[in-house]
Amino acid sequence: MKELLIVFHSMTDGTRQMAEAAARGAAAESEVQVRLMRAPEVGAEDVLRAAGYVFATPENLAAMSGLMKDFFDRTYYAALDRIAGRAYATLICAGSDGQNAARQIERICTGWRLRAVADPLIVCTHAQTPEAILAPKTIGVNDLHRCEETGAAIAAGLALGVF
Repeated sequence: MKELLIVFHSMTDGTRQMAEAAARGAAAESEVQVRLMRAPEVGAEDVLRAAGYVFATPENLAAMSGLMKDFFDRTYYAALDRIAGRAYATLICAGSDGQNAARQIERICTGWRLRAVADPLIVCTHAQTPEAILAPKTIGVNDLHRCEETGAAIAAGLALGVF
């Protein structure tokens, strides 16, 4: 059975909701095991075991979160040249545009020679004040549905051997 690894970090719950929605969508595919893991808990062995990935991060100071960066720092070299060609998708919970966080993940995945199977899905919360940025987030139904579709699509592709 192929495994889809969903790695996320979330401080205000927005990214967690997005990652869980992707996991729900992927779980509909019975031939794929879905593992939803917080970034600090993921090790190189988890990355090596998976056939595909969803990376979900908040945008913090126009970048991926520090704990997502830590995940990549801890696993990058152990997986280098061992996971080339595997599929990935990116989910970003952003206060403004999320583009730099998406570029950072894309550059890391390019180094790993992963294959993007979807454009980065960026949900913008428009949180711009310290209070709004630090407040718990609630992701809307339509955006959660898009996250579910991303999870379902990558799981279906893994099950069919498309990627």
